[in-house]
Amino acid sequence: MQYSKERVCKEAKTLPLNEPIHPDRVRFVCISDTHNHLDQILHCIPPGDVLLHCGDFTNFGDLDELEKFSKELKQLPHRYKIVIAGNHELGFEDGEDISGRRANANMWRLGSGSRGTHQGYKQLTDCIYLQDSSVKIYGINIFGSSWHPLPGFSFYRSRGKAIFKEWLKIPQAEFLGEKYKPVVDVLMTHSPPLGHSDLPPRGDRMGDADLLNVVEKAVKPRVHVFGHTHEPKPVATTNGETLFINAAICSDKNTPLNNPVLFDLPLPEGEKKE
Repeated sequence: MQYSKERVCKEAKTLPLNEPIHPDRVRFVCISDTHNHLDQILHCIPPGDVLLHCGDFTNFGDLDELEKFSKELKQLPHRYKIVIAGNHELGFEDGEDISGRRANANMWRLGSGSRGTHQGYKQLTDCIYLQDSSVKIYGINIFGSSWHPLPGFSFYRSRGKAIFKEWLKIPQAEFLGEKYKPVVDVLMTHSPPLGHSDLPPRGDRMGDADLLNVVEKAVKPRVHVFGHTHEPKPVATTNGETLFINAAICSDKNTPLNNPVLFDLPLPEGEKKE
């Protein structure tokens, strides 16, 4: 499936890093693809109410990397820290057939089934881990999904029916009268949707067409945050209904390059930030 030129995809503005935090709004700070380098960017991650990390926080999902990540995550001041896995969190996919893993992928020496940590998500501390699941923070519903169409890694599903089946796990918007009301306010995926901040410096678009269709036609979140594609330009787009954010930090050579991305959502009526 090709990305239609008729679809709306415009560059969107995001908040400056020094934007004050307002009492009637929830500040989200988005990062992804830190690849074992979170310690190098701790000083430039601004404060906020909720930190979102969209995966690839390690290179292999090895135990020492998980312990390092948890230690560094604990240093951040955000009250809530929401984390999903990426393709590099080897061993995080329950029931994974590791025989399908690559032994080598570009610069990565994955070592087939020898790398990673079985159910490594159980080693994470000081965060809320999501996989095909959701959490409500300040009355705002956040859903996380780690699937992607890149062969040879954890959470891989081939494009088409296989990955479409996984995207259907994301709760769809409810039609109320004359308009849709999102069930998911903030969607976190590792993979980008096709056409939104998914074009790397070299190569073709990495986004998934079925994810795009599910997000735009069925889920309709207020914000969709992801990573996976390094060095995207622009980092934020909109279709007029959803704000799309690629929060990947590392360059295509896996060194920290980009800043975190910030957005605010109104604090729902009756909710308080304590």
